Amino acid sequence: MRVLFAGTPEVAVPSLEALLASHHEVVAVLTRPDAPAGRGRKLTPSPVAAVAERAGVEVLKPARLRDEEFRSRLQQIAPDCAPVVAYGALIPPDLLDVPEHGWVNLHFSLLPAWRGAAPVQRAILAGDDITGACTFRIEEGLDTGPVFGSVTEPIGPTDTSGDLLARLAKSGATLLVKTLDAIEDGSARPQPQPADGVSIAPKVEVDDARVDWTSPALHIDRLIRACTPAPGAWTTFRGERLKLGPVVLDPQRADLAAGEIVVDKSGARVGTGSHAVVLGDVQPQGKRLMPALDWARGVRPAAGERLGS
Repeated sequence: MRVLFAGTPEVAVPSLEALLASHHEVVAVLTRPDAPAGRGRKLTPSPVAAVAERAGVEVLKPARLRDEEFRSRLQQIAPDCAPVVAYGALIPPDLLDVPEHGWVNLHFSLLPAWRGAAPVQRAILAGDDITGACTFRIEEGLDTGPVFGSVTEPIGPTDTSGDLLARLAKSGATLLVKTLDAIEDGSARPQPQPADGVSIAPKVEVDDARVDWTSPALHIDRLIRACTPAPGAWTTFRGERLKLGPVVLDPQRADLAAGEIVVDKSGARVGTGSHAVVLGDVQPQGKRLMPALDWARGVRPAAGERLGS
């Protein structure tokens, strides 16, 4: 089939590469406009745009999908199908029927669980044991369309959202190509999503990623893993922001007040609403990422001093 691929971040790259290696013809790529990146805030193409440009594929970067110029070009291209992976904007309803076989989204959850922008982060935060990826036909509702197929993936006790997304991006890419194969040969049988089991996965904002040390240690562990690498879990120390990497639970230490930090040869421990956690890597404001023990030896927390206060 002739396909228009829509995607933007790194997690969408494996799907684009899989399609480029398949017998399907990627006639164009739709991605978000170039965005400022790096210290110099130079306008930089998205990861998907960079791959497409190296492959010699036409790249479309409309600011708005309702722009007449994009609408006209889409109709000229007339793709058979438009696979979507983390594009970053909703497809206007009047464009959904332009491709003969519609727009097919690869979503990183087992729908109808975790509809929305942050399914992997929300699954980790909720303590789910298993997740996966689905392909479904996009309709006007939020991730409500009929499902073509799915793959499952266990969530490990130390998985971050970055770890999990990296695995799902690869298995999902294979699923997406198989879905397009089935649509092409007529064997695809999309199934309506069940009415039960619906959950919503809104974007995790920076404020959501602030650690509340009065929460139980297990919740704090999940929050930090869910927010790694983005938007990045954080707390404060002496009035400055301190970014936090994944922690290790320490059930044997329950004598510390919430946020209280103590340092010894084996690590930097912080009290929570239940038992302590051992800090992993941290990043002080304006500095590099470093082991928490190195940071703590430098700042030398006083007795009873707390994070987040």
